[in-house]
Amino acid sequence: MVFDVVDEGPRDGEVVLLLHGFPQTSHSWRHVRPALVEAGYRVLAPDQRGYSPGARPEGADAYDMPHLLGDVLGVLDGLGVERAHVVGHDWGAAVAWQLASRHPQRVRTLTAVSVPHPLEFTDALRHDEDQRRRSQYMLLFKQPGKAEEVLLEDGARRLRELFGVPGVDVERYVALMQEPDVLTKALNWYRATKRADNDGLEPVTVPTTYVWSDGDEALGRTAAEGTAQHVAADYRFVELSGVSHWVPEEAPDALVAAVLERLRG
Repeated sequence: MVFDVVDEGPRDGEVVLLLHGFPQTSHSWRHVRPALVEAGYRVLAPDQRGYSPGARPEGADAYDMPHLLGDVLGVLDGLGVERAHVVGHDWGAAVAWQLASRHPQRVRTLTAVSVPHPLEFTDALRHDEDQRRRSQYMLLFKQPGKAEEVLLEDGARRLRELFGVPGVDVERYVALMQEPDVLTKALNWYRATKRADNDGLEPVTVPTTYVWSDGDEALGRTAAEGTAQHVAADYRFVELSGVSHWVPEEAPDALVAAVLERLRG
């Protein structure tokens, strides 16, 4: 498969890999990338599986976690990058946690945005009523055909309502999801999830920052505060007040500050 990758900054700079989430693309990092480049880093921001036109395989099984991890490693290998600072938002954070745990030799530092550690999130789904309520949307997303119908009906009204905050380039993402089968490929990330995804996850041993916003409707405080127990390295928890789930576009300056503090530390 062929992945579209934004590649900016000095070629001899340390690499920062930016992984986007659903239903966005590398475009979501447009306010973050310039500051990292100015600070001397080489920035890589791929459009991930299902989003890059040359990387849209059929079938939900093609979007399981081993494939998503393989994509990230393939991008790094293809560009000759041995180790990178990894920053992930939403699904990009879920992949980043897995990468840091399973392939720590490829990760200099980790900055996870919005999504907590996978084991802590799974535990919250089992035991925290607030998180179960927040995650009800996933039940719809896992229904092939039904989710596409609901999200795209009435001019993609429900898809637009996912965002609901200024600063997000809603129409760009909606236009992409309205292309034939693209929304299905993006939703396959949810449909491919399995309990086995977390088997064998070890504590993260690379320096880690977790950025969580208290206005996030999808991810509650319980898992956010519990994530620390899964990191066996220098760890920082950054809470953004009054910010929604869409941190890279709604609060890029605060995110850049947290990322640079981690990179420089």
